[in-house]
Amino acid sequence: MTRTSVSPSGVDALILDYNGVPGLQPSTAMWTRLADLAEWPDRHLPSFQDAFWAPRNAYDAGELSDLAYWAKVLGHHPGPRWLRTLRDADTAMWTRTDPRVLDILYRARAARRLPMVLLSNAPAHLSNVLDATDWRRELMDDALYSARMGRCKPDPATYKHALAATGITDPARVLFVDDREDNCRAAAELGLRTLHYTGQPTELEEQLLPAPVNNLCA
Repeated sequence: MTRTSVSPSGVDALILDYNGVPGLQPSTAMWTRLADLAEWPDRHLPSFQDAFWAPRNAYDAGELSDLAYWAKVLGHHPGPRWLRTLRDADTAMWTRTDPRVLDILYRARAARRLPMVLLSNAPAHLSNVLDATDWRRELMDDALYSARMGRCKPDPATYKHALAATGITDPARVLFVDDREDNCRAAAELGLRTLHYTGQPTELEEQLLPAPVNNLCA
């Protein structure tokens, strides 16, 4: 038997990206600190960021260990203590959250018990840290990370796993939210509703907590 949507907005479950939605982007000061810890030549931040991102997809997909990743960034293997310092500083850059977004998610959870699944491109250590946070345990029914799945968004399989985790069979009743347009595009191709999040919490609020319709007669 096919169930009809129970939500005024037609959204009966949420698949949510982490970084750039509830997770805040790192500040310039954080990038500079990481470059300093990496002993980057001349503290040239743009070249450090290029080196940081070049092997990141493989790291996020679990194809590179912490050591292998940082060896590619630095061009040589760091020692164990230096490696831990780099990994921990890297992880700390991605663990700040936007209280405005979390407030909306908590309200949606309280008002509707809306199923929520986190779908994030994240390396193993960051995945473990996120799983230990209060908001992750309180809000998310499940969390799917690229390092554990062995593949990153926008691979279609990641969305299929997340859809199954929501318990909703009709993708048109599930909202996918991500700050990257290519990820949203891939989700839409599978029939998911999408919101390309651009840092405006009201857009998310309108999707999850639509204003009640006034049915009073004149």
